Amino acid sequence: MNDVPDSNLFYLKIKAEKIRKKVLEIIYNAKSGHTGGSLSAVDILTVLYFKVLNIDPENPKMPGRDRFILSKGHSVEACYCVLAERGFFPKDWLDTYGKFKSPLAGHPVNSVPGIEVNTGALGHGLSIGTGMAIAAKMNNSPYRIYVLMGDGEQNEGSVYEAAMAASHYKLDNLIAITDRNRLQISGYTENVMKLERLTDRWQAFGWNVIETDGNCVEKLLDVFLNGIPGNRKPTMIIAGTVKGKGVSFIENKAEWHHKVPSEKELQMAINELDNRISQYTSGNK
Repeated sequence: MNDVPDSNLFYLKIKAEKIRKKVLEIIYNAKSGHTGGSLSAVDILTVLYFKVLNIDPENPKMPGRDRFILSKGHSVEACYCVLAERGFFPKDWLDTYGKFKSPLAGHPVNSVPGIEVNTGALGHGLSIGTGMAIAAKMNNSPYRIYVLMGDGEQNEGSVYEAAMAASHYKLDNLIAITDRNRLQISGYTENVMKLERLTDRWQAFGWNVIETDGNCVEKLLDVFLNGIPGNRKPTMIIAGTVKGKGVSFIENKAEWHHKVPSEKELQMAINELDNRISQYTSGNK
């Protein structure tokens, strides 16, 4: 159940830029949040929620729905903005983020419509997703489980326990995505704990591995809709992204992992995003 007119890529691109604007606004208003990783993940989340996932915002617990787990739970601002835009809860909830008694916590909580599980302790999401995928197989249910992880999260040992189990049980209904923006809170991933080559690593665990541009709507659509093999293996999508994607002075800067924009910086970012939205609206890439 997607919400995107066929053959209208600009629809998705405009959605993504509008969501980036809202991400920045709620982080600014809350004076707290994870800016860089939220912005890098927006295109992935937009494509999933508006074109790929079998979901129903009016019935969030629909039995046959696809399950999505935001394992990199610190990027919840992007997820909340996508869920609100998709209609899971009123958009004015976003204005309460970071305030007393807000329904929206600083990490995903399953009391929010559209959130499947509480996450934020890095390394747990793939294990939960593996369990869900096993349950789906046992129940002969056709739904898929999608798990979005950060690349810094690949340092966690529990990720690889889940990787072994998923391969062992031939979970071709499990799709993991790594937001490969190459930056984590302490700096460049390759300086903190070398990850490359991620492709070889996940193939060695018995997974299908697909590398793609995680900030390109066209390429993400092609992978999610046409590129997942049905070969009794789980799939890892290594999505190359830019931390802080969409705002030139935020991109590829480690300090924006959880930096909050000033009023001036917010306005600069909004102007930049509005300009891009205007280009997409007029049909120019």
